[in-house]
Amino acid sequence: MVEVEDLEEEEIVPRPRRCRKVGFNPSITYFKPAGVRICDLETVEITIEEIEALRLQNIEGLDQETAAGKMNISQPTLHRTLISARKKITDALVNGKAIQISKKEE
Repeated sequence: MVEVEDLEEEEIVPRPRRCRKVGFNPSITYFKPAGVRICDLETVEITIEEIEALRLQNIEGLDQETAAGKMNISQPTLHRTLISARKKITDALVNGKAIQISKKEE
């Protein structure tokens, strides 16, 4: 019979977050449906990184690889950021929520 030693569980430490480059600083950071009081609305928070990813792809017309390079992130990270941003914006539009652009990290 072979004895199996108990293996210590290794603590999984995530890689450090890379510094994202954002070339856009919005002056307007809050959008809400017309005719609804702010106190009656739920708010969806979108990060500045998500707005930058949307801006680079949808307004500047950059492909994901080029946009990711401009933001100093990998293409898969940019893709996940775009999915997150689109989901939040769609939720706000479909469900009548306000959108707040936040400068803090997720």
